Amino acid sequence: MNIQDVRCFLLDMDGTFYLGEKIIPGSLEFIRRVEETGRDFLFLTNNSSHNAAFYVQRLKRMGLTIGREKVLTSGEATAAVVKEMYPGKRAFVLGNEFLIEEMREAGVPVDMQNPEIVVVGYDTTLDYRKMTAVCDFVRAGLPYIATHPDFNCPTETGFAPDLGAIMAFIEASTGRRADRVVGKPHTGIVQAALRRTGLSAGQMAMVGDRLYTDIETGLKSGMLSILVLSGETTPQMLAEYPNKPDLVFDRLADMIPLL
Repeated sequence: MNIQDVRCFLLDMDGTFYLGEKIIPGSLEFIRRVEETGRDFLFLTNNSSHNAAFYVQRLKRMGLTIGREKVLTSGEATAAVVKEMYPGKRAFVLGNEFLIEEMREAGVPVDMQNPEIVVVGYDTTLDYRKMTAVCDFVRAGLPYIATHPDFNCPTETGFAPDLGAIMAFIEASTGRRADRVVGKPHTGIVQAALRRTGLSAGQMAMVGDRLYTDIETGLKSGMLSILVLSGETTPQMLAEYPNKPDLVFDRLADMIPLL
């Protein structure tokens, strides 16, 4: 498969399309070219600290107006998985109000006092009280689902500790790892993307800046895997990583001549 055969580009957001509140130069031109050539795109983000509506507004501020259906978060995919696997079960949700809203919108009962399952996301409102509570419930043996595995979230000035770091804290305290992780490179979010687009994995490309999430998603799912060096991954990290992407570009805009 080559880039000309791709019908839909699954695009990471943080570190791929923008950094913080700053769009990466050429990102809008890439989207325009995708649309001009009759292809489609879907933003696929592991960042569960916000919901699709938030990202739609962020992208609008950057000059891209899209509908909510063009954004799929790991939080939304996790809510669908939880509803399917644990129907009616009460969930303790470690996350911002956006993740809690996504759970409730999907019909997952949220109960922070007497839960039956634990859902852990990227919580930028994290405090020690929350960490103690989540560790208590995980230690008690409740089913434990995480939205995504990323260790760091790219920012304009570097990186912020992401959910992978939070899960490491939980594991150090409880001795347990998550029973299931939904976000990239795992199958939960891939299946949600296939349902959303109606396409097969062979018609898609996964484009992102992280080797262990974005690139592994493409490699494991049978998609074209495209790495951009505008976020987390450095050339040295790429050289040392055992699984190589199909294509590598400095940024999204560098793909335009090939579309």
